[in-house]
Amino acid sequence: MNKSKLAAFLLACASAMAASAQEWPTKPVRLIVPAPAGSSLDLIARTLADRLRPLWKQPIVIETKAGAGGLIGMDAVAKAPNDGHTLGIGFNGPIAFGPYMYSRMPYAPARDLVPIVLTTSQPNVLAVQAGNPANTLPEFVAWARKQGHPFSYASVGAGSSSHLTMELFRSVAGIEAVHVPYAGSPPAGLSVAAGDTQALFTVAPALLPLVQGKRIKLLAVTSAKRSELMKDLPTVAESGYPGFESLAWNGLFTASGTPPDVVRRINADVNTVLQEPAVRELLANQGLVAGGGSAEEFGSFIDSEGRKWGAIIARRGIRLDQ
Repeated sequence: MNKSKLAAFLLACASAMAASAQEWPTKPVRLIVPAPAGSSLDLIARTLADRLRPLWKQPIVIETKAGAGGLIGMDAVAKAPNDGHTLGIGFNGPIAFGPYMYSRMPYAPARDLVPIVLTTSQPNVLAVQAGNPANTLPEFVAWARKQGHPFSYASVGAGSSSHLTMELFRSVAGIEAVHVPYAGSPPAGLSVAAGDTQALFTVAPALLPLVQGKRIKLLAVTSAKRSELMKDLPTVAESGYPGFESLAWNGLFTASGTPPDVVRRINADVNTVLQEPAVRELLANQGLVAGGGSAEEFGSFIDSEGRKWGAIIARRGIRLDQ
């Protein structure tokens, strides 16, 4: 193929790609939520859908496919037609943690899914029973080391951000503890309030009723900087563990092979929505920090999260299929 024919071919391809982005979507868009109705992921999906419908001029159908720690829903996204009409709101577990905790998954996140955009992130907080003598993170570590046996800590589920955050903290603080997984934040928080377990890392909104009832107290937050919603709560990093950060995050994905121009179109429209003050305020009221950025930045973030948490998972021997 001579240079003139090659140039014409490349121009034709570019024109076709631009046309497909302008034409997309040509039918209703499915937005799969791999978590129960009423969950924070469900709220995020519905918030985005309400604002994207006018931009896309197509219905956006929310489909809840909960189960298996998010694997069922994200598998449906991975196996959908790669035309951008099926999206999924994935999170840490089935995207960055799963490849290291399962010997076999029904899909490979890096191969079968395309990251589109980070939608929100949220730090975890360290909660202890109100009667615990520790009022700061250093005091908590000192208390833990004085125990005659490892204390018990709750999590919102095995392999969750809640679970892995404590494992990361244990490794840097040099403390021993026994993991007790629960099915979600409410029972995990209640176990700490009742003294059945002694500590818990999880997102703050689920714990606020227990904090307000003075049944538990918060000692630290896992974001790199103090949370705007909890400015008086110190970070783990500033409490003696520089560089410590752990976020529960989520973002939009679609099937591998989706045209890049369609991915860019979705990314641009979601970024527009996430910049709306009303949307940012709505999310902030739920303890969520609005995301955004390019698809490439989101992909790089996922890669770094996989390396970081994969090392912890391997070091602690955490497996979910044994």
